[in-house]
Amino acid sequence: MALLPFRPGASFQRRAAALWAAPAALAFWPAISLAAFWLGGEAALITVSVVLPLAYFLSGGLRETPHVGRDAVSGLMQRPAFEKLTEVTFQSLHNTGHHSVVYYIALEDFDRVVERNGQAGADSIIQCTGERLLATLRADDYIGQMGDARFAICLNPVRRLDLETCIQTAARLQSALEDPFPLDGTTVHISAAIGFCQHARAPGTTSADWIAAAATALRAGQNSGPCAIRAYSDQMRRDAATRSSLLDDVAQALDCGQIKPWFQPQISTDTGQVTGFEALARWSHPTRGMIAPMEFLPAIEQANLLERLAEVMMYHAFTALKSWDNAGFRVPQVGVNFAGPELGNPQLVDKIKWEFDRFDLAPDRLAVEVLETVMAGAPADMVTRNINALRDLGCQIDLDDFGTGHASLTSIRRFSVSRIKIDRSFVKRADRDPEQQRMISAILTMAERLGVETLAEGVESVGEHVLLAQLGCNHVQGYGIARPMPFEQTLDWIANHNAKLEDVPQIMDGRSHR
Repeated sequence: MALLPFRPGASFQRRAAALWAAPAALAFWPAISLAAFWLGGEAALITVSVVLPLAYFLSGGLRETPHVGRDAVSGLMQRPAFEKLTEVTFQSLHNTGHHSVVYYIALEDFDRVVERNGQAGADSIIQCTGERLLATLRADDYIGQMGDARFAICLNPVRRLDLETCIQTAARLQSALEDPFPLDGTTVHISAAIGFCQHARAPGTTSADWIAAAATALRAGQNSGPCAIRAYSDQMRRDAATRSSLLDDVAQALDCGQIKPWFQPQISTDTGQVTGFEALARWSHPTRGMIAPMEFLPAIEQANLLERLAEVMMYHAFTALKSWDNAGFRVPQVGVNFAGPELGNPQLVDKIKWEFDRFDLAPDRLAVEVLETVMAGAPADMVTRNINALRDLGCQIDLDDFGTGHASLTSIRRFSVSRIKIDRSFVKRADRDPEQQRMISAILTMAERLGVETLAEGVESVGEHVLLAQLGCNHVQGYGIARPMPFEQTLDWIANHNAKLEDVPQIMDGRSHR
C-alpha cells in the first residue's frame, strides 16, 4: 500500500458514497430503470437491473451507515459505532488475508486549550480536527471520537501494509493536526501524539484488544515525550502487566520498608565540604531487585500514595540526620521532595512539626524541594499556604528542576525560595558548549540579584564542576560527585571525602605569617 494521499475532496467523496449506499437510495431505482428503458430499450433495462444491485451492495448498501452515531461536535463516529465497524473489519481480515491498522490519537495539553479559549473555542478546534482527519484519509477509512480530545482510526483493509507506511501515515496525520487552528482572529497551536497497532500484531482475538493495543502504544509514546509516534509491541504489553503488578505491591512495599531513600551528596564549590544530601526514593523488590523510580513512582501516584511516600521519606531522612550527628559528621540538611498532593494536605505543617519534635531537630535541617511546575501553578490555596508556613517555620525552600517549567520571578519572591536547583539539562556538557554557559551565567546572575543560593544538578565531569565553580554556582550535585547510595554507605563516603579535603593543601594568606 502506498502512502495515503492527501485528498482535499475526500470529504465530498465520502458523503457521496454514503448517500449512494444509504437505504434511501432505493427510492431512485424505479426512475433510473424507467429512464434506461426509454433511452436504451429492453437491453438497457436488463443491464441496469443487474448493475444497480451489484453496485449498491459493493458500496456498502444495507450495512450500518457511518453517519449513524456521529458526534455532534466533530462530525466523527461516536465510540460505539466506531467499535462496531472495527469489529466487522477485524473479522473480515481473517477471511481475506488483507491488512489494516488502528491509530489512536490524543491532542496534547488540551486542558490548557479549554482554559484559555473556553469550551466553545475547544469545540471549534475539535470540529476542525475532525475535518482535517476526514480530509487526510480515504473515504472508506473509519474515524471515531473516543473522548474529548482523543480519536481512533481504522484503515480500510488493503493487500499490503508495512510498518514504514504506517509510520509515514501517522506522521502526516500528526502534521495535519499541528497546522495552526484559526480561532476568533487568532491562531492556536496543537500538538498530537499517536499510537498504532497493525492487525498482524494485535495481542488478542477481538477488535477490542486491537483498539486497546493502539491505546497502549499511545500511552507509551506520551510517557516518552511530546509529539511521539509509537507502534505497539509485545514489550509494551509486558510493561503494562508489570505496572499493574507494581500497583498491587506498592502499598505493602511502603509499609514493610522495601521503599527507602538513597542519599546523594551535595557539596560546596567554595570549600568542598558536604552541605547536604538529597533523599531519593528507591525500591528494593524481594524478587525483582532494584526497580527504577520511573517505573514505580507512577504506580504510587496512581494508588494515591504520594503522601504516604513523603511520610516514609521524611522519617528515614530524619533518622539519617540523627545518625550522622551521632557519628560526628556535619551534614547541615537533607532535601525531601514534596509533590502537589502532599503540599495540599491541611495537616502537612503540623505533621512536620511533630517529626521535628520527635527527632529533636531544628527546622532548618529540612530542605523542602518543590518542583518548578508545582510552584508555578500554585494559586492562593492550601499549597501556597503550606509552602509559606514551612518557610516561616524555618525550613529551606528549594525550587527544583529550575528552567524546565514556568516559574516567574514573582513566584520566587512570593515563596521566599532559599535556593534554586538548576536542572541537569543546562549543566550537561556546559564546559564544552558556550550556549549552555551563557544560560547558566544568566541564571546565576538572576539568583545573585535576588539573594538566592544556587545548586547545579547532574554534574558528571570535572570540567562541569570547575566551570560551575568559576561561574559562581554555590553547590553541585551529580554522578561526578557521587551516585545515590543507601544510608549505610554514606558513612564511609563522608569519612573518605573529608579525608581527601584534609589532604588538599590550604592556600594561606600572606598576612597569617606575620
